[in-house]
Amino acid sequence: MHRKTENRTTDQTLLVRLAKSRDPDAFVRLMQLHAKNMYRVALAILLNDEDAADAIQDTILTCWEKISTLREECFFRTWMTRILIRKCCDLRDTRRQYTELDETAEPAAEDCYNLELKEALTSLDEKYRTVMILFYAEGYKTDEIAELLQIPKSTVQTRLQRGREKLADYYRDGAQEDIL
Repeated sequence: MHRKTENRTTDQTLLVRLAKSRDPDAFVRLMQLHAKNMYRVALAILLNDEDAADAIQDTILTCWEKISTLREECFFRTWMTRILIRKCCDLRDTRRQYTELDETAEPAAEDCYNLELKEALTSLDEKYRTVMILFYAEGYKTDEIAELLQIPKSTVQTRLQRGREKLADYYRDGAQEDIL
């Protein structure tokens, strides 16, 4: 393990311990460390800045309220991401109940992603998009994704493969349209 990674892990473990002892400053720093990762995951699921912000806010509140239930400090990121995914799914399901069929999701106002890649990812079903974001953008391993999403590892591998194939098809079809 590199010294930088080792120090980052040690710093995060210390912040988690302090947050578990109800230190608000440590908890805020911990959330700031994971803010970009939470945003990417939430946006991959919800495809909307406002909804992503709502899910992140709910996640932060739940993490603060439930941090004492975290058994191993080293699993904080996985624990937090699982809560975030659950909040995103709950919010998406609630919004679906109240959304008219003819309404469309408003695109994100500020987006640090490559727009073409975002459009390609948006074309994927959520089950593929979520796995792809967790694997490629967040760096989770397939067994960690399986645990987060509570699905078999083989399902994660299949969704990654199909997601890659669908992205390849998307780009191949786009290239053919450009030629025509």
